Amino acid sequence: MTKFKTNFYCQHCGYSSPKWLGKCPSCFAWNSFVEEIQDKNKDERIAYTGKEKPVPKPIDSITYDLQDRFSSGDEELDRVLGGGIVSSSLVLIGGEPGIGKSTLMLQMGLSLKNKKIFYISGEESEQQIRLRAERLEKNLNSNFYLFCECNLENILHQSILHKPDILIIDSIQTLFSSNLDSSTGSVSQIRHCTAQLLRFAKETKTVVFLIGHITKDGFIAGPKILEHMVDAVLQFEGDRHLYYRILRTTKNRFGSTSELGIYEMKSNGLCAIKNPSEILISQRDNPTSGIAIAAMLEGNRCFLVEIQSLVSHATYGNPQRVCTGFDPKRLNMLLAVLEKRVGLRLANQDVFLNVAGGIRIEDPAVDLAVCASIFSSYNDFHISDKFCFSAEVGLGGEIRAVYKTENRILEAAKMGMKKIFISKFANLTKNNFSVKTEIHEFSAISEFFNQLQFFVFPPN
Repeated sequence: MTKFKTNFYCQHCGYSSPKWLGKCPSCFAWNSFVEEIQDKNKDERIAYTGKEKPVPKPIDSITYDLQDRFSSGDEELDRVLGGGIVSSSLVLIGGEPGIGKSTLMLQMGLSLKNKKIFYISGEESEQQIRLRAERLEKNLNSNFYLFCECNLENILHQSILHKPDILIIDSIQTLFSSNLDSSTGSVSQIRHCTAQLLRFAKETKTVVFLIGHITKDGFIAGPKILEHMVDAVLQFEGDRHLYYRILRTTKNRFGSTSELGIYEMKSNGLCAIKNPSEILISQRDNPTSGIAIAAMLEGNRCFLVEIQSLVSHATYGNPQRVCTGFDPKRLNMLLAVLEKRVGLRLANQDVFLNVAGGIRIEDPAVDLAVCASIFSSYNDFHISDKFCFSAEVGLGGEIRAVYKTENRILEAAKMGMKKIFISKFANLTKNNFSVKTEIHEFSAISEFFNQLQFFVFPPN
C-alpha cells in the first residue's frame, strides 16, 4: 500500500509541524495551519535534470560575460533592477490586485522584439491577454508566446522545447506540481514550484519573472522562503484607483535596493515618469500655509516632494498624530524637538502630515521640510513654493548634513527654486559648484526659524 505522510504548514510563514497548532510559534498568526499530504513514492525527477553534475572550481577559473545584463526596454524597470535584466536571474514582483503587475510584464515582453518571451498565465485566457496586448502595443511581437497552463511539468517541458530567453509566470500561486498532493497555492506547492523554476533558470540561463499575490497585510503570499530563494523582489505600491504607481525593490542581488521607478497608469498601459519632481509638486493659485518642498534622494535619483501639514487645536480627547507617507515615530520625535528647542506648544494640537503624490519617504533629509511645514501651519503663514529644504534634524535641535547635498541643490536649481536651506556642515565644493539658487546654511533649528520668518515676511 502507498504510504502517505501528512504535515501541517503555516500559510503565512511556512512553518511546519507534525500536528495542528492554533498559533504559529514563528509568525504568531492564529488559525493559519493547514494539513498537506505528501506522497513519498512519487517520482520527482524533472526532464531538464539530465545535465552533468557540477563540480567544485577555483574562483579564479570562473569566467563571466559582461553581456549577461541586457535592457528590458523600460528605463524605470532597468533602474530598479540595477541597470537591466541579468541572465539566469529569478525575479519576484508583488503588489495589490489591479496595481499593474501583469501589465508591466506584458509591456516588457511585447517591447523586447529580439528576445523570445514565454508568458505563462494561470488566471486569464488567451483571448483576454490578446485583447490587452493590442491595447498596449499596436505591432505585436511574433517572438511573444502565450501558454495558459498551471501544471509545472508541462510548462518546463514546453520551455525546454522552445528555449525562451524570458519566462514570465502569472502567477506563482496558480502553479501546481503533480508530484505533490497538496492543493494549489499551498506552502508546499509554492516552495516546490519556485525551487524547480530556480533550478531551471540557473541551468538554462533563462530569466524567470514570477508575479506573486499579496496578503491583506501587504506581504507576499506564501512562505517567507519564497523571497529568500529569488534573486530580486520588486514591490508595486500606490492606490490602484489613482494614476501613479511606484516600483520599489526590497531585495536585489545585482544592484541597489534603494532605487525606485514611478509610472503613470494610462489607457495604453504604464508610462514611465522621467521627471517625478514635476508631478509631485502641486500647482495652486492661492498661497496656503503648511506647505514645504523637500529635496529627497532614493538611490541615485534625486527629486522634489511636497510636504503638507495641518496643525489645529485638539477639541476631542488626546491630540491626534496622523501621517501618510512618513514614519509616525519620526514625526513624534520632530514634534518633541520643536516643542523643546523652539518653544512651539504642540501638546494640545492635532498634527496631520501628508506627502503629496503617494510617495513613502525614508530619507532623513526631509526632516527640515517637515519642521518648516509644521511651523508654517502652526503660525498660519505661507512659505514660498520656490523655497526648498534638505537637512536632517537631530534631537538636540542641530541641523545635520545629508548624503549628496550637491545633487539635491542641482535638482532644486533645475526645478527653478530660488532658495534652498541646508546644513552648515554640508562641506560643499563651492569652487566647482555654481547655481543660480541661493544657498542658506544653518546649524541649529532655532536659528533656522528666526531667519525663516524674515524670508516669509519680506519687508515692503
